[in-house]
Amino acid sequence: MLTLALPWTARAEVKLGNEVLAAGHFKVLQGKRVGLLTNPSGVNRHLDSTIDVLRVAPGVKLVALFGPEHGIYGDVPAGDKVASRVDARTGLPAHSLYGKTHKPTPEMLSGLDAFVYDLQDTGCRSYTFVSTMGVAMEACAEAGVEFVVLDRPDPLGGQRVEGPMLEEQFRSFVGHWNVPYVYGLTCGELARMINGEGWIKKPCRLTVVPMKGWKRSMVWRDTGLPWVPSSPHVPHGDSALFQVATGMLGEIGGVSTGIGYTLPFECVAAPEVDPHKLAEQLNGYQLPGVRFQPITYKPYYFMFSNQLIGGVQIFFTDPAAAPLTAINFYALEALKKVADRDLFAEAVKAKKSFTMFDKVNGTDTTRKALQAGTPAAEIVASWKAGEDAFRKARKKYLLY
Repeated sequence: MLTLALPWTARAEVKLGNEVLAAGHFKVLQGKRVGLLTNPSGVNRHLDSTIDVLRVAPGVKLVALFGPEHGIYGDVPAGDKVASRVDARTGLPAHSLYGKTHKPTPEMLSGLDAFVYDLQDTGCRSYTFVSTMGVAMEACAEAGVEFVVLDRPDPLGGQRVEGPMLEEQFRSFVGHWNVPYVYGLTCGELARMINGEGWIKKPCRLTVVPMKGWKRSMVWRDTGLPWVPSSPHVPHGDSALFQVATGMLGEIGGVSTGIGYTLPFECVAAPEVDPHKLAEQLNGYQLPGVRFQPITYKPYYFMFSNQLIGGVQIFFTDPAAAPLTAINFYALEALKKVADRDLFAEAVKAKKSFTMFDKVNGTDTTRKALQAGTPAAEIVASWKAGEDAFRKARKKYLLY
């Protein structure tokens, strides 16, 4: 196997779960027939794919692959169904968990001793990978298959807990677990909580291969690890920060968040918006760890394709201190004050559904408060009780 000397490897101190597994001579998987749920983000610090590592691991028999949204190779657009097939590169069956089913069937799990999860998520509840993880855990419990998580960093850090809690009637695949919008857990810790809190019908036999050297204070840029895009609009290590900062805003419509341009999730812009006035308004809130810079651009595709639009580009000066989820709502408020743009009123007029916005929020309380003109600061403050309760509930599941 080719291992490259890459510039970040010399300073990297964090060892991923997949690296700890290899350093331990794959003891957890010895003599087992293994299925692997992964995508291009499932690599070690040398960019060796976990698929390729497990194929040649002594004593391990990799017999099946499983793919989440976007597929095993990340080549399917967001929301598109993925078909199961035989993987041409490896000759292994490649089962889709974002097609006819989100949950592995008994047939898919037949003959497996262990089901391995190695996917990089973004630390945000609305990312479908963590939904896939939990329902796969449930399927493995029912089939008597061990579930093994190769742990990875939460790119937002392990201290940040933000946003509304999930209400049962808004449970969906973009919000499946009883956690805040930003939950501050690694995938291994979240798996422990899903199992321990009884969020699946039957707890699975769970093994988490922990990282070494990761600290809860670290955002991705602190880890010294390379970032492989976990999905098409999450291209670099800081992208998870921006996804949280504007992802909810993007579900309303009427404003570009940089998707379709070179800065996915990094902007808030629209036609006939004065970039300097919007930047002045947003910077006037004095949110810690973030600055808003005037920008003008033409998106190449998607919303406002080839139209000149103005707004702000977001810069995180201190990512750990920045209130990410809150930015969505301060941006809404600023657009209304500066450009007289009420995105909710415009969406109602256009007969746009708010179903996805409510599902991503995990509640309709946020939308109703925004439509009633509740200040952003008040909405953000309303999350505190849920955030505090969750911090207490998660304590016993922390590994770092």
